[in-house]
Amino acid sequence: MVKASIPTVETKFHIDLDWWQQQRRDFRLELLNHLCADCKASFGSHRDTELVDWVDPETAEVKRVDGLWHSLRVCCSNRPEFLSPQTSLATAVFRLFLANGNEPLTPIEIWQRLGRRDPETILRLLVNGRSYYGVLPVGAEN
Repeated sequence: MVKASIPTVETKFHIDLDWWQQQRRDFRLELLNHLCADCKASFGSHRDTELVDWVDPETAEVKRVDGLWHSLRVCCSNRPEFLSPQTSLATAVFRLFLANGNEPLTPIEIWQRLGRRDPETILRLLVNGRSYYGVLPVGAEN
């Protein structure tokens, strides 16, 4: 049996999409809830939305991506209210992962990008108590 390591401020975290399935929660409905009013109006529902082509700016590779998530990344995340000071820290962390395409980040990197609290507080938020958004250490088993 491998002993799990205790997460630190240098541990990478991400949104664990398997967590959403295990919790019987609809990730795409949650995506819809975080869209700006304009994008919500253009989709109407989280069901039967299209995949869209997205060009990776670093590799120029064309990928098919979820239309809801794409709208959130290219439109909603650029609005000041998306990560405003009034946004709870847990929601801000979740939205940061949505905006960056769920690329793993450490609490230090989260703090650097959000400019809120400190890495230790962010770590405590991520490892203590209940996970509302499935943000877990990379490679952690649920």
